[in-house]
Amino acid sequence: MLNININKIAKDGYIYSKNIRLAKSKIDKQKCYDVREACSIIKEISFAKFNETVDIAIKLGVNPNHSNQVVRGVAAMPSGTGKTVKVAVICQEEKLDEFKTTGADIVGSLDIIEAIKSGNIDYDVYITTPAMMVAVSQVARILGPKGLMPNPKLGTVTNDVADVVKKVKSGQVEFKVDKAGNIHAGIGKISFSIDEIIANINAFVSAIIKSKPSEAKGAYLKGIYLSTTMGPSVRLDISSFTEISNERR
Repeated sequence: MLNININKIAKDGYIYSKNIRLAKSKIDKQKCYDVREACSIIKEISFAKFNETVDIAIKLGVNPNHSNQVVRGVAAMPSGTGKTVKVAVICQEEKLDEFKTTGADIVGSLDIIEAIKSGNIDYDVYITTPAMMVAVSQVARILGPKGLMPNPKLGTVTNDVADVVKKVKSGQVEFKVDKAGNIHAGIGKISFSIDEIIANINAFVSAIIKSKPSEAKGAYLKGIYLSTTMGPSVRLDISSFTEISNERR
């Protein structure tokens, strides 16, 4: 029988509500904040007892129902992501020894595919070569819904395995617009310095801009919001991004 402490749950709920109200009181919802000020605010109001993820949400002026307006890609995080990423490489048998020096957590061939079929999905990123895609497609229905299927557009189907492993390990974030035209991603940790968070924000927004579909008309970036795992969001002043300002001129 579960031993549930109702009083503790109620107390924790009260503390959370109190903390979130206090955090919200420090944010002017009518204001668009400079990036540095926004980063300072989310660090100041962070109240969780763990190292929260810094999240970014971007509203785009695209129609994801049109296949030619789907925004998807990867952004390299210059400050890293604060996460340890486990990487699996699936390659031809004759490439095993070569790719074992790439820094991947595991390098295998059909054995990894069979493990996936058995439900053993123990890695955050799967990388493969073009020559192995037919074999890897056997587990597309397993990896696909989890966002783990190797994809040429994301750089995870490649012959330059060493370079991709290095990029993934050093910190990169995948992004894809949802049905409502929004992109959400974790771009670092609240323990990062303000300069480190800003560097990641700029890199992420720059990647979104570079991924703008030519078919998208009108304003592309409609809103950018910054928050932590448990905290309220802060709206950013889009014009504070140099790349965006240059694009608008």
